[in-house]
Amino acid sequence: MRLTKHIPNTITLVNLFCGILAVIFGLKGWLHFSVYLIIAAAIFDFFDGFAARLLKAYSPLGKELDSLADLVSFGLAPSILIYYRFSSYLSPQIHSGNMVLFEILSFTPLLIALFSALRLAKFNIDTRQTTDFIGLATPANALLIAMMLHYSSYNVKFDFLFDNLWFFPMISVILSLLLVSEIPMFSLKFKSLKFADNKAKYLFFIYSTLLVIPVAATGSKWSLWLFLVLFSYIVYNTFKYLLKSR
Repeated sequence: MRLTKHIPNTITLVNLFCGILAVIFGLKGWLHFSVYLIIAAAIFDFFDGFAARLLKAYSPLGKELDSLADLVSFGLAPSILIYYRFSSYLSPQIHSGNMVLFEILSFTPLLIALFSALRLAKFNIDTRQTTDFIGLATPANALLIAMMLHYSSYNVKFDFLFDNLWFFPMISVILSLLLVSEIPMFSLKFKSLKFADNKAKYLFFIYSTLLVIPVAATGSKWSLWLFLVLFSYIVYNTFKYLLKSR
């Protein structure tokens, strides 16, 4: 038995471990620890696939394990982060308003975990998603949420957005629908280095690199840069889809 064939699955389990810790820390309110663990999980998620290709260690077990790990790291963990942040706003309001409404709204961020499960199940049986994605990938969605919360934790000027009754429920619904949408979204993985085959990817990498300049010039946190990159990625693919559908 080749030990190398177990390397990708081991990396996937590390991804899962990071996701479990992110959930635990998220429930404790340790936002920054959770954010760093979601980033670590995304890195391990990239390298388990890379290792599987490099070592030619593909297996049905690895595919299923990867989906289970992604559900925790990129489905449950980000939904818990939003749930905790939203609940911290709702708690003082519960005693002064419609308690049932507030309790129901407090659980809307968990839609992200449910739709992440649906998105991952669809991905496993969808033969169209061999090179690019259809719908928002769960790691991109999780990182977008993590970066939004991380950056806003250093900027109280965003509290007017977060500290209201409808922002997080609205964001949770929008992101959940994007996860299972039919919007084609290009993958950032390169199958060749030819510019003609990867024009959108190369241009996006150039754009992402240039975004560093205004973020650094304004002295903003690094999470703003990654948030803008991910937000631009979603907007670009969505508008491209809408224009083609007309």
